[in-house]
Amino acid sequence: MVTVIEAYKPALAVILKDSYGRAIRDLRVSLTDRCNFRCFYCLPHGEPPIAPKEQMLSYEEIEYLCDIFVELGIEKIRLTGGEPMMRRDIETIIRKLAKLKQPVSGKLQFVDESRDPNLGSLNDKLKFAGHRGLRDLALTTNGYFLPDRAEGLKAAGLDRITISLDSLKRNVFKQMTGVDVLDRVLEGIEAARHAGLQPIKINAVIVRGHNDDEVADFAAFARERDVKMRFIEFMPLDSGHEWSRDDVISGREIRERIEARFPLVPLDLHRGSETASRYRFADGAPGEIGIIAPVTEPFCGACSRIRLTADGQIRTCLFSTVEHSLRDVLRDGAPRAEIIDFVRTVVMKKEPRHYINDPGFVAPSRSMSFIGG
Repeated sequence: MVTVIEAYKPALAVILKDSYGRAIRDLRVSLTDRCNFRCFYCLPHGEPPIAPKEQMLSYEEIEYLCDIFVELGIEKIRLTGGEPMMRRDIETIIRKLAKLKQPVSGKLQFVDESRDPNLGSLNDKLKFAGHRGLRDLALTTNGYFLPDRAEGLKAAGLDRITISLDSLKRNVFKQMTGVDVLDRVLEGIEAARHAGLQPIKINAVIVRGHNDDEVADFAAFARERDVKMRFIEFMPLDSGHEWSRDDVISGREIRERIEARFPLVPLDLHRGSETASRYRFADGAPGEIGIIAPVTEPFCGACSRIRLTADGQIRTCLFSTVEHSLRDVLRDGAPRAEIIDFVRTVVMKKEPRHYINDPGFVAPSRSMSFIGG
């Protein structure tokens, strides 16, 4: 068990950069490798091997390591899984991490962009204030537990939520996820809205021959529910390694299918490190469309993300075949400064890009449920 103690933090945290000059601002933290769904693009072969509990990071360890990452300039933390809400202590984890949104020196006051637009970007606001700190704490979930727990997540300090929803048809939803709970997930979306976990993002992995005929229906759903709909290309991250390029619906094709019914207008011509190409509806309807196309339109050159798995491994890319055990360094009793040096060294090894489109591409040995979404 790690006892988190208050440590000196500089007024302006050092920016964490890789060897290609990319600033690392986003951390994905997987809380568990367990999941109550069996999505075929993630866990298609029944029960996965569950890592022993003692290999998993405790909430104290997660808090301590995230505190270090924030000191190193991380501004966004997204909690993932598996299904992160299968951890009974998730509200405790969120409550602890939400405290990292306080400025590192105790003096930073975040500026409301709508009230003072002259300061420019949020990064400029932080520099203007002379300090850094966590500014966004989000969660990705399959939505099953939200009807009962959305209010508690918000009360604990969660800012935003992303909910996976791969079909609006009950039979297709069951076929893709392995469970017949579409109505409960839809109820969870409304529970999140009622709790104030907004804006709500909805993720749909589009797979040819399964749910690609629902692309325009998902866009209609975004308009009706006023949510940010995210369409994701099918990626080679399934535990059975059965991914085929023939099953991929490209981001371009997704956009064309939407625009055949709902004309779109680009929202961001300069997307920076944003993974999605974002659009609004040309007729002014509510909702937003985002298309994430890592297979056909890679965005590696602006990648700002690293990942921490539930068992404490740093992954510098979603498709990495190498992991770096931060857990072992921590549990071996390394002082804070040594852990910081370890993180910096690992980040310098971040790959220039993924190699999905190269001959001989080797998929990660661990499935998405272990890596974290």
